[in-house]
Amino acid sequence: MEELPPYTAVVLAGGRAARLGGQAKPQLDVGGRTMLAAVLEAVADAAGRVVVGPPQPTAPDVVVVREDPPGGGPVAALRAGLRDVGTDVVAVLAGDLPFLTAALVAQLRSRLRGDGVLVVDDAGRDQLLLGVWRTAALRAAVGAPDGPTALHRALSGLDVDRHRPTVPPGAPAPWVDCDTPEELAAAREVAAHRHG
Repeated sequence: MEELPPYTAVVLAGGRAARLGGQAKPQLDVGGRTMLAAVLEAVADAAGRVVVGPPQPTAPDVVVVREDPPGGGPVAALRAGLRDVGTDVVAVLAGDLPFLTAALVAQLRSRLRGDGVLVVDDAGRDQLLLGVWRTAALRAAVGAPDGPTALHRALSGLDVDRHRPTVPPGAPAPWVDCDTPEELAAAREVAAHRHG
C-alpha cells in the first residue's frame, strides 16, 4: 500500500444534545464505549488528535480546545481546531459517529486529490464532518471571523471530491450519527447485535 502523508484529526465534539436530554452527545455510550472514543479509535494512527468542545473525558494524548464563542457552530469550531494542526492533511470528523472505521479514514486519505474529499451518504448528502482536507485550503476557507457561519457556505469555493463508501450488507453505515433518541436507540441496538 502507498505511504500516505501524515495527518491530524480534528473532531468536533461540542454542542449539547437538546433532543437527547441535554447531555454532551459525544459522551453517550454506544456498544460499550462513548461515541467520541469510537471516533478517536478510528484515527489512532493520526500524528495528532484535537477535540473541539467543552472539557470532557478523552485519551491522555488528545488536545481539547474550545471554539470562540463556545457553541459558536462548526465553522468557529474548525477555526479553533485547526490552530493545533501541524500536518498538511487534516481529517475533520463529527464526534458522534459510533461506526466510523480506520479503514474509511484511510480510504479518504488515499483519495485526497484537490482541496478535500468527503463522504456522501446513501441519500446523496454531503457529510461535511466526515472528510479529509488540505490543511491550508481549509484554514483559508474558515479563517475569516466575519466569513460565512454555515459550514457548507464556507467550503463552497473548495475543490472537493466525493466518496461513496461501500457498506457491507447488515453493517452499519459509517456516517450514522445520533441526533435523536430514536437514532441513539437504533445505533445501540446495531452495536449490541454486532458484539452479541
